[in-house]
Amino acid sequence: MRKTFSQENLHPNISKKVLEYHKEVINEVEEAIKENQIVIVGMRWNDAVWQAKRNFRKAGKKFKYLEYGSYTNGWRKRLALKMWSGWPTFPMIFIDQKLIGGNSDLRKLLKSDKL
Repeated sequence: MRKTFSQENLHPNISKKVLEYHKEVINEVEEAIKENQIVIVGMRWNDAVWQAKRNFRKAGKKFKYLEYGSYTNGWRKRLALKMWSGWPTFPMIFIDQKLIGGNSDLRKLLKSDKL
């Protein structure tokens, strides 16, 4: 299990700030995951994100795509998603409400016919 900093060790002055950091983005992704079998969370101008969308289209799979900025903006929202999920890169791909990883992980699943 990935180690995370204990919430009880946060000073009261920052606890709310940490717990609510871009909460609206987390809520949007959580809602999309509940409502869609496949969700891709990505960013503009990212080749791995583009490839993941292409891989799902080639496989004939419908997906929900959420985009948060590009290399030059939106990084705080993406940071909140990384902190929430523990996944360090984009895309973040969710299938049946589970994070399966990124595009290389998707390719492995498609190759193994376990998708």
